[in-house]
Amino acid sequence: MTSGDVPIEDYGLLGDTRTAALAASDGSIDWLCIPRFDANPVFGRLVGGPEAGSFRMAPAEGLSLVSRRYRPETATLETTWRTDTGRLTLTEGMVAEVSGQLLPPTLLVRRLTAEDGPVEVVVEFDPRLGELQAVPTVQQRGAVLVCTWPTTAVALTTSPTMRIEPGTVQRVVVEPGRPLTLAMSVADREPLIYVDPDTAWAALEVDERRWQDWCSEIDKDLPHRDAVVRSLLTLRLLTYSPSGAPVAAPTTSLPEVLGGVRNWDYRFAWPRDASIGIAAFLGVGKHEEARAFMAWLLSATRLDRPRLPVLLTLHGKHPPAERKFDSWPGYAGSVPVRLGNGAADQHQLDGYGWVLNAGWLLTRAGHGLYSETWRTMAGFADTVARRWREPDAGIWEVRTEPVHHVHSKLMAWLTLDRALLISGHHRTRDSSLRLWAGEREALRKEITKSGFDPVKGMYTRSYGSPDTDAALLIMPQLGFDPPDSSRISGTIDAIARDLDAGPPLLYRYPPGEDGLPGTEGAFLPCSFWFVQALAETGVVVEANLLFEELLELASPVGLYAEEMDPLTHEHLGNYPQALTHAALVQAALALRDAGRRGRSPV
Repeated sequence: MTSGDVPIEDYGLLGDTRTAALAASDGSIDWLCIPRFDANPVFGRLVGGPEAGSFRMAPAEGLSLVSRRYRPETATLETTWRTDTGRLTLTEGMVAEVSGQLLPPTLLVRRLTAEDGPVEVVVEFDPRLGELQAVPTVQQRGAVLVCTWPTTAVALTTSPTMRIEPGTVQRVVVEPGRPLTLAMSVADREPLIYVDPDTAWAALEVDERRWQDWCSEIDKDLPHRDAVVRSLLTLRLLTYSPSGAPVAAPTTSLPEVLGGVRNWDYRFAWPRDASIGIAAFLGVGKHEEARAFMAWLLSATRLDRPRLPVLLTLHGKHPPAERKFDSWPGYAGSVPVRLGNGAADQHQLDGYGWVLNAGWLLTRAGHGLYSETWRTMAGFADTVARRWREPDAGIWEVRTEPVHHVHSKLMAWLTLDRALLISGHHRTRDSSLRLWAGEREALRKEITKSGFDPVKGMYTRSYGSPDTDAALLIMPQLGFDPPDSSRISGTIDAIARDLDAGPPLLYRYPPGEDGLPGTEGAFLPCSFWFVQALAETGVVVEANLLFEELLELASPVGLYAEEMDPLTHEHLGNYPQALTHAALVQAALALRDAGRRGRSPV
């Protein structure tokens, strides 16, 4: 099989809050970076082709997929096939909690179990490391297979014992009542720990119970709670636990259109996405996670203050310069494959608004900001007061010349508005209060004058533009206009009309208008923002129906990419996408809150 033969939505996510693997329904792990989300792939077939490595465990022949699911409220994935001789189930996961135990930071566990008769299976373990797809030095240390590179090593153990030769296909028969378990441990610049497969399996089961306990605390009255819980679990798995950084996605260069060039590296942390995650976790009562995100924001931005970086590495540093893996074929021939992200150097005004809004949500929820946190946020507000008149790249990080994006100006207004709200809980200089209030009013006047088209009755994408922008769907949350304002309803109607990609999908802006060749798919977070906007403006019945349609478009295991092909409903872009899952949670919260208010449908 070549890269792209497996649809993006076919993959399930395995994770341990430090890195993540993508596992296909044919039993192949085609993506895993070690030891972190943003490190070198050891299984990279997803975008690097067969020579980039994979790890397959599956029936030898005659397989027919019966079912695929996560075990309820866990991160453990189950895939069941029917063969000519019996049923075979692959259960796999990664162990998240390793502290206090003699376990490696990365431990992948995979178990095959047969029913109704013996099943012949294949095991193909083919690790390659990094851009050069380096073949490891291989040693057999007793029953342990060890693969090493200069600073990295993996160990593979099996129960019952079988001899694995990297890069070759081994066959073995799995009998009912005698499962085959493989455990892979990883070391990077540290001692390599061998883990007995049965010990690894027991650790995975303990981990499952931790996830179930975590999920049991999530509000029981959420609409479509199963989907919300899966999204929250996904957000948690995509949070780098050593620093608290939320990674946008665990992948790089999955295309926004098949065969195109819109292939980006999303293995970084965006303060914007972290702030949206704070709102999602607060909304379901997960206050510890929300505060952890804010702690990361405070730490990660320390070297750039009072400027807010667009994106950062998992440890709060500037990302590497964007470059290409010229020899990699890309997913479905979509090149280039990129490392790094050039958007890091852009000026994006909207990020400040998301961060200050998150600070206000925490304050309103009773979590007072530390003095240093407030000083940081006040510095961000001062920066916005000084720079809001400049054009920017906007939320969508388009690679054209900066313009005056209306969404960015609204988020600048939000920055100053939320700073003034938070200031009621902290001692703040009068000069700052006067500055923020004055610039907030100046922003209101300019947005109303230059960012609204009175003929079309809508806010526009940028000053003087005839187009709208799906990012404006967040307007009912801002307080800039009342939710029942004709300006907001007119903007929502214009977005639904002009950016329609076929219900329930929306484009984020008119396709092709971003300085790059070709077009892109529909942007999934926008559809969930549309649900949220409808619910917050009282159109509750339509919002519920739209939400249900969007749930039908999830992957078979409940995951979402960044975008979707409007015609085929194939998932596009990096996967799974944290922003999409956070938007799903916020949409569900809006539906819950609308139900509590008892609003009548309009």
